[in-house]
Amino acid sequence: MLVLLSERLIDIMNRSEIEKIIPHRDNMLLIDEAYLDENGIGRGKKQITGDEWFLKGHFPGKPVVPGVILCEIIAQTACVCLSADDCSDALPLFTGLNNVKFKNSVLPGDVFETECEIVKKMLPFIFAKGKGYVNGKLCVQGDFSFAIVKEKKEHKDAE
Repeated sequence: MLVLLSERLIDIMNRSEIEKIIPHRDNMLLIDEAYLDENGIGRGKKQITGDEWFLKGHFPGKPVVPGVILCEIIAQTACVCLSADDCSDALPLFTGLNNVKFKNSVLPGDVFETECEIVKKMLPFIFAKGKGYVNGKLCVQGDFSFAIVKEKKEHKDAE
């Protein structure tokens, strides 16, 4: 979907388009939409409905999105940045989370908005920083690292 943003057309990816660049599926695809802005910053959104699997036990009667899930949502946004660098044929694996700070809770009914940027590349390692907000209020921030693992092609024996 093309949207006019800051006098520029931006292509906002929906879930099916996001699936073309990251391997996550079903209940582990945690971003609803994402795009790469004019400054190379990945931006994403996740509507927290209250029906998510991770809210069922965290916490019964007082659901709060777990911090590790917030970090995963931000990391999936980082993959939007990687797609621009032609890493879409690889598997991005977490190698580290550093300086993560949780500032405010994310609750059912919230729209969790993320921003993530790549700060350093030493392939196969990628280093990023990201933040997550609800209504413009900072909820989480941190530094992330990934290993970009190229998929091995299956070889079939000649008959």
